Amino acid sequence: MASHGLAYDGCNFFRQRLVLSTLSGKRVRIKNIRSRDDNPGLRDFEASFIRLLDKVTNGSRIEINQTGTVLFYQPGLLQGGFVEHDCNPQRSIGYYLEALLMLAPFMKTSLKATLRGVTNDPADPTVDLLKSTALPLMKKFGIDGDGFDLKVLKRGMAPGGGGEVVFTCPVHRTIRPVQLTDPGKIKRIRGVAYSARVSPQMANRIVESARGILNQFLPDIYIYTDHMKGVNSGRSPGFGLMLVAETLNGCFLSAEMSSTPQGQGDPVLPEDLGRNCAKLLLEEVYRGGCVDSSNQSLALLLMTLGQPDVSKVLLGPLSSYTIEFLRHIRDFFQIMFKIEVQKPSEDERKGGDKVLMTCVGVGYTNINKTLK
Repeated sequence: MASHGLAYDGCNFFRQRLVLSTLSGKRVRIKNIRSRDDNPGLRDFEASFIRLLDKVTNGSRIEINQTGTVLFYQPGLLQGGFVEHDCNPQRSIGYYLEALLMLAPFMKTSLKATLRGVTNDPADPTVDLLKSTALPLMKKFGIDGDGFDLKVLKRGMAPGGGGEVVFTCPVHRTIRPVQLTDPGKIKRIRGVAYSARVSPQMANRIVESARGILNQFLPDIYIYTDHMKGVNSGRSPGFGLMLVAETLNGCFLSAEMSSTPQGQGDPVLPEDLGRNCAKLLLEEVYRGGCVDSSNQSLALLLMTLGQPDVSKVLLGPLSSYTIEFLRHIRDFFQIMFKIEVQKPSEDERKGGDKVLMTCVGVGYTNINKTLK
């Protein structure tokens, strides 16, 4: 078992370490992966994630010990091309897609990835949320083009899955710096109420209850209903809601909720789900910032790999996941962010403290030169 490169302990933040290792070209060794559990080692969904990384790279070296508690990963070159992957149903496609969004712009050839599995579950960001928030955020950094898209061909609810999505992204090795310091006022709210293998009325009930709360604040609200049936509806019944608030300056804040997976926990009424999701969106607006909490790490990574120029992004209170991501960026890229806490103004007395993140990008092309 090789033991060079960065060393980490435990299974937390597994994706962060492997994605940043792939982008920086630095080897990583992770030990004591659930070593004290009754069922030690890597889980099936983590093994599936490693297989996906192996498919999009060329020449990666992966070593796992017999018990699965130690992993050594030496990244290869990001290849891209046509990739098909069956995601493990323990986690949704969003778990794998979040990593692909970070890797796709820096590949050798344009990426076209077909992912199959669970499209919507309560644990991970759904495909709908990533399409509505992560893609517009990447466009602000100059990642755009005719081939940049995310399509839901089949919807698959947890736990059975059966969904299918296609993600395409052209090559963008240069990321432009951004100045996202003023989110602006909320101008409209859009959303998708989806249902699969249940009555189409479920989606209508969700829309009605969500509008009951949101109409008190804003008139411009439109929530689409998306009812999948037949072969496009997956293997399990379920429903959910995804809401996005767009600001005057083109920033997107989102919230989502999905029904409890079949056979797990207490059932959820569509009316309760709609109301709770609307309240979650209001909570996200309350937190503020130009990037919602689910996409903070993506924005920070694109700032890091941008051109050697100053980028500034105003975020709401940092999540624990984002804080750990900043530590990993320091380890892999030796980049430190300047963090300024901004107290709420008189008009925003009830808002939380916002954080202005500033850094000078290292440039992905510069990383390649140092590796050579």
